[in-house]
Amino acid sequence: VLPSPTCQGSGPCSCLSEPLTLDSMDTAPAPMGSLQHRSCQQPKMGDTWSQLPWPGPPRPAMLLVSLILAAGVMPSDAGTSCPVLCTCHNQVVDCSSQRLFSVPPDLPRDTRNLSLAHNRIAAVPSGYLTCYVELRVLDLRNNSLVELPAGLFLHAKRLAHLDLSYNNLSHVPADMFQAAHGLVHIDLSHNPGLRRVHPRAFQGLAQLRDLDLSYGGLAFLSLEALEGLPGLVTLQIGGNPWVCGCTMEPLLKWLRNRIQRCTADSQLAECRGPPEVEGAPLFSLTEESFKACHLTLTLDDYLFIAFVGFVVSIASVATNFLLGITANCCHRWSKASEEEEV
Repeated sequence: VLPSPTCQGSGPCSCLSEPLTLDSMDTAPAPMGSLQHRSCQQPKMGDTWSQLPWPGPPRPAMLLVSLILAAGVMPSDAGTSCPVLCTCHNQVVDCSSQRLFSVPPDLPRDTRNLSLAHNRIAAVPSGYLTCYVELRVLDLRNNSLVELPAGLFLHAKRLAHLDLSYNNLSHVPADMFQAAHGLVHIDLSHNPGLRRVHPRAFQGLAQLRDLDLSYGGLAFLSLEALEGLPGLVTLQIGGNPWVCGCTMEPLLKWLRNRIQRCTADSQLAECRGPPEVEGAPLFSLTEESFKACHLTLTLDDYLFIAFVGFVVSIASVATNFLLGITANCCHRWSKASEEEEV
């Protein structure tokens, strides 16, 4: 409903209205690259019209200007317009290969598929995904990400596919994917600096089927990190500098009993240490390879070692005693021989 004009004087009605300024337009888009937290509230249809000035008498020029202004502040069906340098179609937002240094600040609220691949993004704000509850696919591959903020996926309850490959991630902290219980596929491959995965990194991801940790810097992976993934089918771990010591045995045993399709990655997973198994395929190791890890000493073994030690110590003392006597006798014999010659 349009506001009534304010009239003054006794002559013909003179209608006054406040001018429309930028401060009164709540729907003004944020600048590209802004990392500030945004409100998810959208203006209502009536609220938008109420901010427009009263057009006055029906003049074609003024009416046209008013319609253009109204079209400019009206929200789109998706909640906001498509970001600059991005393309939007059927709930798919593609911002890939645009040399972006930061994430676009405003996306359509009903975005389901977001691609930010092949850019130069170094950080993502902690509340960036708060407004996009319909998000299903997030592609962040081939960027410059070193870490992700805590709570980034707190509102991404419908996220199913996440690609973080070809970045500079150094570790996967605990509860990194907290609340994103719908994740089915996670790709963390080709992060050469990835050297640590927290035992609770994938906690709560009961629907996770595919996990790619290949071509990183992992030398060890805790079995606890995988035991909480009942739906895991495919695990890619090749291309890492694995240390195949005694600590690797529980993981290998679990993999043989749990993973159904690991053959595609088995030849790529090799041991970098210890020296006796360097270069050997990880999945070629058997229980015999870890036999030395299970060697234990019984009471008889300890008694035998103690007896041998005692015997060796007695023999050492006796040998030293005999050597002392022999040296003393030789010294006396040499002295007697010298006296006879004189």
